[in-house]
Amino acid sequence: MTTALITGASAGLGEGFARALAAEGNALILTARRVDRLEALATELRAAHGVTVHVFAADLADQAGPDTLIAAIAAAALPIDVLINNAGFGARGDFAELDGALQLGMIDLNCRALVALTHSVLPQMIARGSGGILNLASVASFQPGPWMAVYYASKAFVLSFSEALHEEVKDKGVRVAALCPGPTRTEFADVAGLGDTALFERLASDPAAVVRDGLAALAANRAVKVSGALNFAMAEGIRFTPRSLARRIAGSLQKARG
Repeated sequence: MTTALITGASAGLGEGFARALAAEGNALILTARRVDRLEALATELRAAHGVTVHVFAADLADQAGPDTLIAAIAAAALPIDVLINNAGFGARGDFAELDGALQLGMIDLNCRALVALTHSVLPQMIARGSGGILNLASVASFQPGPWMAVYYASKAFVLSFSEALHEEVKDKGVRVAALCPGPTRTEFADVAGLGDTALFERLASDPAAVVRDGLAALAANRAVKVSGALNFAMAEGIRFTPRSLARRIAGSLQKARG
C-alpha cells in the first residue's frame, strides 16, 4: 500500500487528488490550514474506501511550516511514498499596487515550501529506490504574465525545478512530474480574482480531468504534463512566439479578465 502526502488538500485539486488516490486504496496524509475541512474529508474517505487517512494542520507559507509538518509526520512513524505538492495561490493586479506581503507569501508557498518538502522526502525515496513527486505548475509556467507577475514567475520556477529534478533522479527509481493545468473550476480562481469572469468560464477545465492527467503523468514518470488539448496547444505555441509578443498576449488576457 502506498502512502501519499497531499498539500493543500482541503479543497480544489488537492481534495480531488485525495479522492482519486483513496479510491485506488492508497493511504493518505492530508495537510492544509483548514483542519475542519480536512477532518470532514478524512472521515468521508475512510468510510467510503476503508483507507487510512491522517490529518495534519499546517501553514506551509510560514517559514517553519514545512519542517514542522515533516517532523510531525516522522513522529507518527508514517512513510511518505508519494508527495503531491499542490498547495499554492495566485493574485491578480498591478505588481506595484498588490500587497507586498501577499506576494512574498505567494513565493513562500508556491516555491519555498515546495522545495523544502521535496528536499525532506527525496533522500528516503532515493534510498528505497522508489517514490513519486508531483508538483503543481501551470500553463502560466511557459511565459511571463503581466498583472499576475509573481504567480506566473512562481510557476515558471516550479516547472524548471521539476524538470531538473526529474533528470537527476530518473535512474534512481524516483518519479518526478510537473502538472501544468490551465484555468480550472476550483477555489483557486476565486482567491486569485478570476472566477467570475467570462474568459474563465469559457476556458476553465474540469478538476477531475486535471487530477487524472496528473496521476497518469506521475505513474508514467512523464516530466511535464500540460492538461487539456487547448492548453497544450497554447504552451507549445509559446515556443515559436517572440517573447515580446508572448508577454503582451498574456497581459491582454489578464486585463480581459477585469
